[in-house]
Formats: sequence, C-alpha cells, structure tokens
Amino acid sequence: MKPNILFFFTDDQRFDTIAALGNKEIITPNIDRLVENGVSFTHAHIPCGTSGAVCMPSRAMLHSGRTLFHLQNEGQEIPESHITLGETLKNAGYRTFGTGKWHNGINAYARSFTDGANIFFGGMNDHWNVPINNFDPTGKYSVPKKKSVNPWFSNQTENIICDHVEPGKHSSELFAEASIDFIKNYNSNDPFFMYISFMAPHDPRTMPEEFLNMYNPDEISLPLNFKEEHPFDYGIRDVRDEVLAPYPRTPEIVKKHISEYYGMITHLDNELGKVLAALESTGKLEDTIIVFAGDNGLALGQHGLMGKQNCYEHSIRVPLVFSGPGIPKNQKTDSYAYLLDIYPTLCDLVDIDAPSSVEGKSLFKTIMNPKIKTRETLYFAYTNMLRSVKNERYKLIEYVYGDTTSTQLFDFIEDPCELNNLYSNEDYKKIVDSLRKELFKYRDEWDDCAHKFGKEFWDKYKI
Repeated sequence: MKPNILFFFTDDQRFDTIAALGNKEIITPNIDRLVENGVSFTHAHIPCGTSGAVCMPSRAMLHSGRTLFHLQNEGQEIPESHITLGETLKNAGYRTFGTGKWHNGINAYARSFTDGANIFFGGMNDHWNVPINNFDPTGKYSVPKKKSVNPWFSNQTENIICDHVEPGKHSSELFAEASIDFIKNYNSNDPFFMYISFMAPHDPRTMPEEFLNMYNPDEISLPLNFKEEHPFDYGIRDVRDEVLAPYPRTPEIVKKHISEYYGMITHLDNELGKVLAALESTGKLEDTIIVFAGDNGLALGQHGLMGKQNCYEHSIRVPLVFSGPGIPKNQKTDSYAYLLDIYPTLCDLVDIDAPSSVEGKSLFKTIMNPKIKTRETLYFAYTNMLRSVKNERYKLIEYVYGDTTSTQLFDFIEDPCELNNLYSNEDYKKIVDSLRKELFKYRDEWDDCAHKFGKEFWDKYKI
C-alpha cells in the first residue's frame, strides 16, 4: 500500500521562524520534530506574484505545479486543464481531505477532494469568526451568505461563501480539530492525502491570551536590516500590508509586530502537534509522509517594509520540510526549490506519474541526497513593478515605477541581509550583465511578456 500524505500549509510564515532551523527566540517544538525527522529545504522560494495578494498565485502554483505566468486569472481559479495535486492523488486511489483556507476557486477544491470539513473559501478573515463550510460531496457550495470588508480595498465589501460561522473558536483550532476527526474516524484501506491549510500567522494577529503574552517585545531582536522606510518608492507604499504600521517604522512597533507574529506561530505549532498526536495514537504516523510549508514570506520592518510585495529574501523564502517513511532524517539542503516543485516531488515519493501539465521539478533526488542541486537559478516577479533573478551568490532586482527604473545587486553570501547595493560598483558589471541575460532567458521561458503585467514591465524596462 502507498504511504499516506499529510500536508501542513501555513499563511505568511517566513523561512526563518523555526527554532530547529536557527531561530533562537521562537518556540516551535512540533515543527522542530518534523525538521529532526526529515529533510529541510533552507532555500525554498516562491516566484513572488502577479497580485498584491501574493498567496493566491502562490497557492495556485502549489496545487497545479504551473509556473507564475501560466496560471489563470492570477490563480483565482485553477482550470480543468491544470490537473491539481488532489486530483492526481485521487485518481491514484487516495482519499483526499481538505480543510482550512482555499483561495483558488470552489471548482478546483471540489475536483481535488473526496472529503473535507471547516473549509474557508477566502483570503483572510477574523481568526475568531471564520465563515466556513461543511464538505459538500456534490461540489455545489452555498451562495454568498456573509459580507466582509475587502482586505485590499477597505471601502468595498466582498461576499464570502459559507454555511456557518463558529464564533469564539480560533481558525488554527478549527482546522486542527477537523483534521483530528478525520484521522480518528478513518477506517478505509485506501491511503489518504490530507491538506491542512492554516490561516495563521497572517494578520489580524489574534490568538488565545497565553500565546499573545508569550513573547515580550522588549526581548525580541530588532532585524539587522530594519529601516524606517524603504530606500526608494516603487509603488507599494499604500498597499494594504504596508499600512499595518505607520511611517516611519520604529523599533518599538516592529518588535511588537514580531512578538505577536511569533505568538501566532507558536499557537499554530501547538495545534499542529495535536494533529501529529492523533496520527501517532491511531498508528498511522509511521506510514505517513508529512510536508510542512508556507505560502510566502513577510517583511516585519526589514527594509522598511511590512508585507510581501517585494523580492527580498524575507518575503520570497519559505519553510519547506519533508519527513516520513523512506526520507532521510535531520538533513538540510541549500538546493534551490519552488513550491511548485512539491507536486512532482510527492508524485515521485509515492511512485505515481505527474500529469504533463505540471511544470515543477521533482526534488526527489535532492531529498535522497541533499548535496544534489535541483535548480541553479531562480526567477521572481511582482506585478508590473519588479523582476529579479538570483544564482548561487548574487541577486539582481530590477524596478520599474512610472518613468523611473532602479536596480539592486546583492551578494547574499557576504551580505545576507541585502543591505549593500553593489550595482553602481564597476567591478560587478560583468555579474550584472550575466544576471540580466538570465533574466531575459526566464522572461522568454516563462512567457512573462504574454501576461499583461509582464508586457507593462518589459515595455517600460530600460537598461
């Protein structure tokens, strides 16, 4: 029998928020356990996004295995021609269960899962009053019943598909409880795929009081790349995430944000631990591959930013851990990876074929030998404003805003905080030229210019 798969997916969790991977200020005992029993990709990334809601295309890439500019409608929908991970596993004999946040269209959810509970069809919400749905095997979910403020445009409302709200229960608890019920009541001989998509640690950063008060802001380290404001305006100053803290940023406000962010992650870790305990108590743990990943990173005062609409490491790097039967224990790899590589990797791990629509690269060989490199370079894009490429040492970021273009070059081995822009240094001209060639190569391979934002960027881009 094929192994089960349990996939934990978090919202806005940075790559550097796991104690076992080097963060000495955060408490994550259950995620640490996954790290100690598996392979951690310390340089997993997202290609950024074509929407201010970066998580939407990120999640669509995860579930479809498609590259950024081959998504439909910024990832709001996954067309039937893009066979989802859940569909592929379902077709291979898996029972598929989905709970939590689903931000890529009801039809794609219905195609992907045979079972589910406590489903949130939206982007973000109050964690204590989540508009959720019971699983509908027909895939015909209710008409919109709840109006809420659109998180990106505060003067607008949006309809949320839901059949009930459970006030007073935190989102992380709702999704963990649904998962535990599924595990404890599962009596099929078929393997299962569980997708647990937490809304945490995305703001609003509300949580039970014991976690809210767990971290003293005065004891939180200020990021080394903290700035009061970004060095220049590139068009995101008034984007929703950036107005979560006033300008100029202050150490006190940033440390308060980080303390609450850590509290949400520790609360999430606590709920994740309950799911692992249920898996263990029912005798299923040893037969289950576990994946832990996040949808995007986040700035918390770094470079004067508070969001993820940028191409700095804090916002495009994400946690990614594989553990379970046949996977080496307590190994780390710095091989580059995208979230869209998870789909073909899981197919290889359970010995099924990925569909031809999948464009990601399997990480299977790297999991088995962490010294093997799956990718040598990576490409990033944010709407019509930024394009970036990185190799194993340098990152080039190109900005287009109005009639202004700006360029940054970072040596992230010597300068991991990305503070020293080398672009104007003539000694690095050949490196800039080489990276620009790589940028143009990805532009063509990924069909960047075929997308409206790509066309707008490249029409204005001048070197």
